[in-house]
Amino acid sequence: MSLELKGITKEVGAETHIYETDLVLKEGSFNVLLGTTLAGKTTLMRLMAGLDKPSNGEVWFKGQNVTGIPVQKRSVSMVYQQFINYPNMTVFDNIASPLKILNVSDAEIKARVGKLAELLKLSKMLDRLPKELSGGQQQRTAMARALIKNSELILLDEPLANLDYKLREELRDELPKIIEESGSTVVYATTEPTEALLLSGCTVAMHEGKVAEYGPALDIYRKPKYLTSAEVYSEPPINTAVIEKKGDHFIFNDTVNWPVKEAYKNISDGNYTLGVRPHNLSLQPNGGKQIKVNGLVKVVEISGSESMVHVSVDEHNWVSLSHGVHKFEIGEHVEMYIDIEDCLYFYKNGRRVSL
Repeated sequence: MSLELKGITKEVGAETHIYETDLVLKEGSFNVLLGTTLAGKTTLMRLMAGLDKPSNGEVWFKGQNVTGIPVQKRSVSMVYQQFINYPNMTVFDNIASPLKILNVSDAEIKARVGKLAELLKLSKMLDRLPKELSGGQQQRTAMARALIKNSELILLDEPLANLDYKLREELRDELPKIIEESGSTVVYATTEPTEALLLSGCTVAMHEGKVAEYGPALDIYRKPKYLTSAEVYSEPPINTAVIEKKGDHFIFNDTVNWPVKEAYKNISDGNYTLGVRPHNLSLQPNGGKQIKVNGLVKVVEISGSESMVHVSVDEHNWVSLSHGVHKFEIGEHVEMYIDIEDCLYFYKNGRRVSL
């Protein structure tokens, strides 16, 4: 193991920012903290780094209890969304500063700074001061300074949030490769489920100061253990509704029903929570195993080649996400189609009904 949190909590006054948490991250692994703003991601990272001390519990790194050991005495680097650079140093000196403290030779510093500068598209800016850079360029400088140390633990708190779309896409591809060479254990925080999937690795799904689930990104997305995990890993939000299992059928709103899969036939009759991801709620039939529901259009958002339609399905507010541009009038009645093969089902306690 590399990083282990043992029953840690973080309380500030009467508020609990992190509830009791146990978590083990393997050495050299790439991990994504996924959750909405105020889910506790930054607080958890600060506890990992040693910038804050837990109210209870212990932080272990590579077999050593590092609880209370300050960040300066650990092999750790952290980059925040709000970039921080030395204003009176050039980009080169900003990036090189950790190596100079370690008395690395000038030749090695030049080689390592040059390599990172090329990867982060900073080669032409090495002689500039931070005030002469754009916000995105300053953020890349801060990232380069953190990465150049080859720290055993690298913490990245929404590091791409201030970059333009194209550069974000490039760095999403490059970052895991850059870091893999160092063998560092990496924790990367984001609010975006799509980014978590693109980065792959393992995901720590966080909700209101708690770790809802931890595991391989695709496993949590495709087969979440809990409804909370499915909600964290869905943007737009996953559509949910209470349904009833009665014999060989699931029943929704007393009028819509569909056959129960063979694997679910042994579960008890009664109420369950249905989960339908927005892209599994289609505006047109696709010829697969679908059921039809009726909705009332409330909001339509068209972005590039996708259409997001917010609809009222009886008392439920749902969202459909479809490829292509689909025009609807507010207040229009529409037919939608649920792909029942991709539905998720959850018990009353929030745990997923497993196949």
